[in-house]
Amino acid sequence: MGGDKKKSKLKARLPRGLSDRGPAEIAATRRMIAKIREVYERYGFEPMETPAFEYTDALGKFLPDQDRPNEGVFSFQDDDEQWLSLRYDLTAPLARYVAENFQNLALPYRSYRYGWVFRNEKPGPGRFRQFMQFDADTVGSASPAADAEMCMMAADTMEALGIPRGSYVVRVNNRKVLDGVLESIGLGGEENAGRRLTVLRAIDKLDRIGEDGVRQLLGAGRKDESGDFTKGAELEEQEIYSLFSFLQRSLAQPVFRNETEDLNFNWFALNALADLKLFMNSSGYVTGINELTELAKYCSAARYGYGRIRIDPSVVRGLEYYTGPVFEVELTFPIEDEKGNPVRFGSVGGGGRYDGLVARFRGEPVPATGFSIGVSRLLAALKHLKKIEEKPAPGPVVVTVFDRDRIADYQRMVQQLRDAPLDPKKPDGPRIRAELYLGNPRNFGNQLKYADRRNSPCVIIQGADEKNYPRGPKVIVKDLILGAELRLEEDREKYLKKQKKSQRKVAEKRVVSVVREILASHALGSPKTQSANEKRSKKAVKVKKKPTAKRATAKKKATAKKKTTESLSGMRKHNPNNDQKAAPKRSQRSK
Repeated sequence: MGGDKKKSKLKARLPRGLSDRGPAEIAATRRMIAKIREVYERYGFEPMETPAFEYTDALGKFLPDQDRPNEGVFSFQDDDEQWLSLRYDLTAPLARYVAENFQNLALPYRSYRYGWVFRNEKPGPGRFRQFMQFDADTVGSASPAADAEMCMMAADTMEALGIPRGSYVVRVNNRKVLDGVLESIGLGGEENAGRRLTVLRAIDKLDRIGEDGVRQLLGAGRKDESGDFTKGAELEEQEIYSLFSFLQRSLAQPVFRNETEDLNFNWFALNALADLKLFMNSSGYVTGINELTELAKYCSAARYGYGRIRIDPSVVRGLEYYTGPVFEVELTFPIEDEKGNPVRFGSVGGGGRYDGLVARFRGEPVPATGFSIGVSRLLAALKHLKKIEEKPAPGPVVVTVFDRDRIADYQRMVQQLRDAPLDPKKPDGPRIRAELYLGNPRNFGNQLKYADRRNSPCVIIQGADEKNYPRGPKVIVKDLILGAELRLEEDREKYLKKQKKSQRKVAEKRVVSVVREILASHALGSPKTQSANEKRSKKAVKVKKKPTAKRATAKKKATAKKKTTESLSGMRKHNPNNDQKAAPKRSQRSK
């Protein structure tokens, strides 16, 4: 007996920094990715994929915000003793791919890709170890027009996703400008690399902690609200003053009277930067200003003004990564933090020029520029703006099992649906999604609950009475979407009309055409699916948000009706032929 010990159950637990995703989030992500892909392809980019693993040395020193080459990644040693790592972004694998296939690619090489990336970092609120990115890159072009195109494509992507002008901005700077500023205040050279890093990180926090907070981080240091102290760059007061004479150019909030002023304001910002004589002695600063001027010229020519693409000297990205223009997409609409205070949503993507990444493999300069979207963060923004449908995609048609001895018949019916195209005029188009109920068929009501939880548009029912119908086999097709709408219907005539359509008995040979008719009536499987679903969703929300005495009475009647109506779960005991007889009084109607 002592040896008979109960085996301890394995505890189901999700690792820290990771998340599970359900059908609603997956469906919303797919819809968003489809819109992003459409914009990228409109600009002439083509898809490509790289594996999740790369040789660790291929990632090199370009890990985000890390000083040592192998920090921040998940790595293991292969059986040939070489180290492999999960990719931490999609750009380093692209650089390896381009270098490996350089002779076979049409340059400039324009590609897009999306997928999961992995970070071996301490997880926290909003910081995950696995997340999705969607990138586009042009490799082989040193022209500022390629950088301008990335900025324009970023703006077009935001608008394609439903984010209106004024609720986003693409902020642009140049690393050569930043490096020139730091060189001018005495922070050039390898011996000051650590201090430069501290200064750049402080500048990057300008929009979050404000001017006073950045001044503290540039000086001795800053204590945040929690009491934690961050050591500063320990710059002299004059050096801090010089830096802010540069950063002040990013704090302007102009109001434009017309489009011309909007298109021309970037020139005003660039002239103001060129007037800073302290920094114009730096060749890097001058080169950076000239590159930004070219970029602004191309954006202005394409009618992208300051309100959409903005020269902003406070933008800092990729401390070990970028070599020229850098850009960041920021959402400017306000949200509330945990304490209810209004804050900006912040960055959802960014990019820049990285001329040194491919060169690591080839030993010769290979110019490149790119843009990356944080998919999960952008999806959260679209949900906040109610710009994307959060409901899961419609489920399959469910063929129920009324008689377990006839499963072969039901399986044949399912296959008939699966083989049928949604649109008979497009025989090679998408097929009808269908499945056979594979649970315990004893309780028929559970089958209908299952179909409802699967978000099925309709169910197929065939009992012995339908199968042996004198004039040929029949089936009952129950429209679950229309049935759900009956709960909100208060008009008797409309209720009766919908009730008649929600459950129909048809010849078995017509099951495909009737299912097609139901799917088409709800715009399922067609390009109008999303808009139709959104309209129904908004209508339902509107009804729920405005309770009235009339609706309260209707709800009570519906409850009474539900209790007095015979459930479909008892169909095994009654003849379904009676379902289509004259409609009972309102208090006796079923759903």
